[in-house]
Order: sequence, then C-alpha cells, then structure tokens
Amino acid sequence: MESQSKTIIYQVFTRLYGNRNTTRKENGTIADNGCGKLNDFTPTVLKNIRQMGVSHIWYTGVIRHASQTDYTSYGIPRQHPAIVKGRAGSPYAITDYYDIDPDLAVDVKQRMKEFEALVARTHEAGLKVIIDFVPNHVARQYHSICKPKKVQDLGEADNTAHGFDPQNNFYYCPGQRFTPYFDLYQGATEPYLEEPAKATGNDHFDNAPGRTDWYETVKLNYGVDYYAGKIGHFDPIPDTWQKMTDILLFWAKKGIDGFRCDMAEMVPAEFWQYATTIVKKKYKHLVFVGEVYNPYEYRHYLAAGFDWLYDKVGMYDTMRSVICGHASTHAITQAWQQTDDIRDHMLYFLENHDEQRIASDFFAASAQKGVPAMIASVLMQQNPFMLYAGQEYGERGMDREGFSGNDGRTTIFDYWNIDTLCRAANHQLASDEQALSDIHAKTLQLAAQEKAVSQGVFFDLMYVNPHLQRQYAFLRHVKGELLLVVVNFESYDVTIDVNVPSHAFDYLSMKEKKAIAVDLLTKEKLAVSLKKDGPVRMEIKANGARVWKVKL
Repeated sequence: MESQSKTIIYQVFTRLYGNRNTTRKENGTIADNGCGKLNDFTPTVLKNIRQMGVSHIWYTGVIRHASQTDYTSYGIPRQHPAIVKGRAGSPYAITDYYDIDPDLAVDVKQRMKEFEALVARTHEAGLKVIIDFVPNHVARQYHSICKPKKVQDLGEADNTAHGFDPQNNFYYCPGQRFTPYFDLYQGATEPYLEEPAKATGNDHFDNAPGRTDWYETVKLNYGVDYYAGKIGHFDPIPDTWQKMTDILLFWAKKGIDGFRCDMAEMVPAEFWQYATTIVKKKYKHLVFVGEVYNPYEYRHYLAAGFDWLYDKVGMYDTMRSVICGHASTHAITQAWQQTDDIRDHMLYFLENHDEQRIASDFFAASAQKGVPAMIASVLMQQNPFMLYAGQEYGERGMDREGFSGNDGRTTIFDYWNIDTLCRAANHQLASDEQALSDIHAKTLQLAAQEKAVSQGVFFDLMYVNPHLQRQYAFLRHVKGELLLVVVNFESYDVTIDVNVPSHAFDYLSMKEKKAIAVDLLTKEKLAVSLKKDGPVRMEIKANGARVWKVKL
C-alpha cells in the first residue's frame, strides 16, 4: 500500500486467532482446548485480511512468555505455576526476549523459522508486520536460552544487595523474601522461592504484591531511582538501555515493520530517545506504536521517537460514552481538538485485548451500536485506526474462559477458541454478523481507496449543527472531491438537516453548486444543493451512516 494511504492495523491475538478446537473447557490445557499457530496465517487468510483494507497486522503475543505448559523436553525452562496467570499465561510476562512462543509452533524446534516464514508470507500478501515489545517488565523467572552468544542475561550481573543501582537490570528488596497474597505452591510440590524479592512490574516496590498487582512480572530498571523519588541516573548509559536496544535490533533484523510498545510511559522518555534513534538509523521504515495513557505525556513521547500513540483517554473514552448514551456527539469534537496539533500521530480504536468488547454486556450489549463510532473513527482524520480481530463480526467476549473470567474481554491468559472467528472461517456467520463484517470491510476499503480520506482536509460541522446530539457530521475534501460523512448513534432511523457553513466553502475553496451525491456505502443517490449556510436533508438508518461523495 502506498505511503499516503490510510494506515489500518488489524490486531490478532495469535494464540487464539486460528484455533478451531471448540471444546472451550474452562481452565483447559492446550491439549483440551487447542491453540492457534503461526502457520494458521496462510496466504489465503492473509490475502483476505489485506482485501478488508488492512495495511498492518499486529501479531500479539509471539515472543516466549510464561506459561503452565511443559516444554522441558525441548530444553525450555518450566515456569512455576504460582507466578503464571492462567494456563496459557500472559503474553506480557516475557521469559525470553530472543525466542518465539512454543505454543504457536507446529514444530517447536523450528519455531523461529516458522515465525520468519510468517513474516515473509505477510509481506507477500502486501501487509506490514507489527509485534509487541514489552519494555517495562519481564516474567519473574526470566531466563533466555536463545540469546546470542556474548549477550549477558537480564539480572545476571546485578548487585542484589542494592535495592537500586543504575547498572542493575532489576529492583530489589534486600533481605526480604517474595511473599505475595497467595499460596506459593499452587499445586506444585515445591513452593516458588525468590529472595531477595524483586519489585513487581506495576511499580510495586515491596516484596508483597496484592491480587490486583502484576505479580507475575518484575519491573525493569532503566536507571530511575524510585526509592529516592524517581531520580534518573542516565550517565553513564544504564545497562538495561543497551540490552533492550539490542533486543529491538534483533527483531528489526527479522524484517518486521514496527513495534507496539507495551506500557511505554512506564519507561523513561530518555530511553526511547536513545533506542529509537539507534534503531531508526539502521531501519528507517520501522514504526513505534506507544501505549501511553497520560495526555500530558503525549508530545514528550512523540519527541522521543514514537510514530503513533494510543488515543485511549481522549477518543476511545469519548466514543464509548457516546455509544452508551452518556455523552452528546459534540464531545467527539472536543476529543479531537485536544490533540489537533499531533492528530496524525493518534491511533484510534474501539477494541483491543485490554478493553471490553463493544457487543459485551459490560459495554453496549450490541455490536451494531458501535458501527457509527467505527465509521467516524476511520474516516474523520488521516491518522491510523486499529481493528481487533472479531470486532468486525460482533464478538461478545462473554465467555468464562478460566483465569480471565466473564468480564466482556477476550482472554489473554487462557487456551480458548473465539466463536465468531471460527464460524467466519467456516462460512457459518449469521446474517447480522455478515452484514456487520461487510460494513467494516466497506469502511476500511473506503479509507484505503478514497484520497479525500487518506490525504484530504477534515472539517467538523458540529459547531453549526447544535441540534445534532446523537449524530456526528463532518466533511473531507481533496481537490475535486468532497465527502459529507454523517453517522447516527440512535437505534432508530432519522431524517435530519445538516448545515454546511459559509466558512467551509471559504476554507475548502469550494463553489456553491447543485450536484448528485452518491452514498459510498450503499450506492444510493441524492440530489443536493450545496449552498453557504444551507442545509442538506438526508435519511440515515438506525446505527448507520451516510458517506456522500460529490464531484466538485
């Protein structure tokens, strides 16, 4: 896809995506419930994803992480069950930064070769590859068996007598044993032992993490002394900086196109400046996607080398409120205005592995209610959009999978099968699910094909349409073409007037005219009279949209 087209990231939870085992036993083992493989992403599967309008695929959870599955016969160290969340484990508790997760391999011994082949297949399908980089924490029993020769393991040379040392890789509680809230046996014959205790990944710096802490992980030390009030010691360069930059370079050499950086804001911006400069000097095309939740830090992290940042507390939270009827559509205008100076760097999304599914009982209880938000998010700016696999079919996330529990999210801890993805692969979708898939694909394809979306100017119409409280309207304009996009968050059909101000004509250098507009979603036609401060009347279906295209 050419560089000026819209970036659409498709997030797949790799372990679940291709799994066709429908046993779905709660807390089931890999033998019970099965597991998706890298090889499930066949040329045909990838071609279909590409044809949906997707430009990048984010393979979530491919690096080896803590799991309760035993691979010791392959020389892979076993993890103690007391410090693994769920049978399959969290993909954010990395046990070896230089290895591929054995669960994902058809032939465990060839797991890295299978990953390299996947990268090649993905590129052949015209897609770019994003993988996770988890910089803030590792599994409690981190031990690399695949690191290159001469690379020292994380923590191997640490002085554990010091709670903090700028050249240590971890933080310690000297003289204290790890004593979390739970039983340290968890079915094993011997208890898990860690002494001195290491600090826990969510900035928990004592030896006794609680139930809601990231107790399965340990915090990495980037030279920030949390014990003395977050003072940075960055000269000389901390050892962790060099080790983690080497890991980025290792994966970049595999031919990937980007990193989605987990909890990027928990790692100092100074490290990112250092690492991204080194990596991008060698691999200019690489993109860094940052999970940053504090809007006051956005510009700080962009300056440190990030290309795109999660727009969670702005656009996601706003869209969720509008979908659920807690906010007017005018809140969408306020949300984009907060980041207007950095708008091309904000990644919009409505679902990901951390968030509840739109169709879940905890969110909207209906996938259709998310459609207007999806269409607006994809078409309103030039910035990237992310779709989470299953969202396009209305996956509900209402399973009780095991460790995850019934929380409206698709599990990241358990071996499981995603119902809608399975039925979609077998051509067994219900008519409403197929219609939902079609509108997602149509919208993403429009974003990929229409220059007004990928390259055009955006003009928000809400300030001259105060009567619209459950509809959101805007223009996209590129030389010779105008799109009038209106989405309807009501669960019933509406007939509305959308005013187009004279300022829009001046700002976009448009002339008044009568024209035939074509709805790009339905191919319906509408005679419109584009007049300064004049209305355009239209009908919009329940939870639907109009994308009127006018040739100027």
